[in-house]
Amino acid sequence: MGYTAIVDYGVGNLKSVANALAYLGQRTVVTGEAQGLERADAVILPGVGAFPDAADKLRQTGLDRVLLAQAGRKPILGICLGMQLLFDRGEEGRSCPGLGLIRGSVERIQTALKLPHIGWNSLSFPNPSPLFRGLDEGTYVYFVHSFCGRCAQEGDVIASTRYGPSVAAAVARNGVYGCQFHPEKSGEAGLQILKNFGELNR
Repeated sequence: MGYTAIVDYGVGNLKSVANALAYLGQRTVVTGEAQGLERADAVILPGVGAFPDAADKLRQTGLDRVLLAQAGRKPILGICLGMQLLFDRGEEGRSCPGLGLIRGSVERIQTALKLPHIGWNSLSFPNPSPLFRGLDEGTYVYFVHSFCGRCAQEGDVIASTRYGPSVAAAVARNGVYGCQFHPEKSGEAGLQILKNFGELNR
């Protein structure tokens, strides 16, 4: 039986993601080992904290190279900071390279509203994606962030929300997906997204 690997690199909200997938009946393995990611059917990269610290930990552990090698071979989903790490570069604290799987940069949200953005916001779907199969325009999901990805290619944005300006809520390119929101904390809608992700490689 296959499994979804949840990447353990010291900065992830691992338990809630694993619990949500277990609720859906999906087998998961939490791992920081290359073999665990290589043998998986799909990979989830969670993350909580600052971009430079997380990017440094991926490089120090060599997991950046493993993730790059697996991209294109199996579905990968970045969640929150994990989504931001998919981009070319982050500008939080200091300019820092990311994985480069999504073209663009991660920058502070330019809004007059309070940061961090914490709470439920509705989604729009500018470009179709199997990640949101079964969800309606206006579906609400849960966010906690002050920075957001700015895609170099508009077609990579598969969901957006408004927090003052329009903010990329989800991205996708070549089998690599990212959700700025937390599907594991977004109720039935979030479970549907995780279910859809789990079905991408079947």
